[in-house]
Amino acid sequence: MSEKKDFIIKDRRTFAKGDEETEIKEEKAEPAKEEAKTEEPEKAAEPDKDAEDFPLPEINFATFIFSLNSSALMHMGVIEDPGTGKNVKNLPIAKQTIDILGMLEEKTQGNLTEDEAKMLKNILYDLRMIYVKEKG
Repeated sequence: MSEKKDFIIKDRRTFAKGDEETEIKEEKAEPAKEEAKTEEPEKAAEPDKDAEDFPLPEINFATFIFSLNSSALMHMGVIEDPGTGKNVKNLPIAKQTIDILGMLEEKTQGNLTEDEAKMLKNILYDLRMIYVKEKG
């Protein structure tokens, strides 16, 4: 039985200096002749220089909760959006983030340290009070 090659895929992406174009040949059950083309990226992604200057915090439950807290505060317009530098209110998303924190409090009950449980309870209380103030 002879094998037919129906189409050729040419990958023209450049991943690093000195990379050459690679040809990938595949077979397809249905006879069709197509050439798949991919767009070349404008320039290779450069590592973020700011990330090298500042060490990232340890990933743990507290940093996760603080991240959600910051997100809720940003969506309530209390702190500015780091991307735009502006205070923008989006109360439905803020409420959803607060509800996620509430769900985490409920689902992790009995599995947190005393400090983690107090931190989550206090953050939820503060966020709910700010939300009621912003909603009104």
